[in-house]
Amino acid sequence: MPTDDSAPASPGHVAIEVDGVAMVRLLGPQDRLLRTLEQQYRGVDVHVRGNQITLDGDPAEVQAASALVGELITMIGNGHDLGEVEVASSARILEQGAGSPADVLSQAILTSRGKSIRPKTLGQKSYVDAIDVNTIVFGIGPAGTGKTYLAMAKAVQALQRKEVDRIILTRPAVEAGERLGFLPGTLTDKIDPYLRPLYDALNEMMDPELVPKLLATGVVEVAPLAYMRGRTLNNSFIVLDEAQNTTPEQMKMFLTRLGFGSKMVVTGDITQVDLPTGASGLQLVTRVLADIDDIHFARLTSDDVVRHTLVGRIVDAYTTYDAERMAQKHERESLRDGERGADRGAERGAEGENRAARRSGLQRDRSTGIRRSPRRGSW
Repeated sequence: MPTDDSAPASPGHVAIEVDGVAMVRLLGPQDRLLRTLEQQYRGVDVHVRGNQITLDGDPAEVQAASALVGELITMIGNGHDLGEVEVASSARILEQGAGSPADVLSQAILTSRGKSIRPKTLGQKSYVDAIDVNTIVFGIGPAGTGKTYLAMAKAVQALQRKEVDRIILTRPAVEAGERLGFLPGTLTDKIDPYLRPLYDALNEMMDPELVPKLLATGVVEVAPLAYMRGRTLNNSFIVLDEAQNTTPEQMKMFLTRLGFGSKMVVTGDITQVDLPTGASGLQLVTRVLADIDDIHFARLTSDDVVRHTLVGRIVDAYTTYDAERMAQKHERESLRDGERGADRGAERGAEGENRAARRSGLQRDRSTGIRRSPRRGSW
């Protein structure tokens, strides 16, 4: 546990003695976690000597960094393996005053082959908690936020606890902007490439030798969305992946398959729609079902990305680009609307002048007694 070796000489200096924890687990391979700590608090100089960590710099940042180091040491002591994501997430949790990261991020959903699957960010923790208390949960967010992975972990957990009798994993068979043509083989051979990510995650969470048996007996079913029509799914944990590629009709069809004793988790990224035409069912359902009880919309952001740190930056860059493009589009449309309004105003003005001229001419005709010939159009 962390201990101060002595009272700090100033508010901007803290020395922490690390006991009972291997420094390599705290600092990370090649001191990667140490560098992540320095990136979180750029006003702090971090020095490590033996099992002592010294923090110097801005007093407020030194105190925040000291609190983070203490949380990280506690998490390691609780058997939590740390990565750069956990360090950054813990810093955000402390900054937001959302509690102790050691408590927030300590809940393990599954332990498979010595690896614990647990939420790594505050957004992921809220998402997992929502699955526990709601019948239908929509996990909406960019790539790499763990939407599908955590949903499948909750599904396997529910099956192991005998809360459900089977797991059903499905996704629409939509090509990601490419034409693959006619694939060879049986129907299963044709649809397996679309469902491969689900199989991969399943094999990570369960004994690979057990998975084929569960698939053969129907305890675990992986199928394209089209196979859901006409069914009622009782006592099941159902996960719909890549839901942004469903049509509104498909989304309605899927949600109405819900039976007694079942849970549904719908995941997708509304910024990556691969539908050739028409609206996305996931985009529409956020408006249609927004106010219904027992349905929860969990929105994950780039802060919840648990892949390479560049993924979060890529997501933010595309979000900024899309926002700027939409602003430019609205500006052009407003300009065109203004020009159309000016043109219509000019046309109405010209028509008004013509009507006024015709009325004035008619008055002159009446005053002189001259009548216009209806046939020749001449005086």
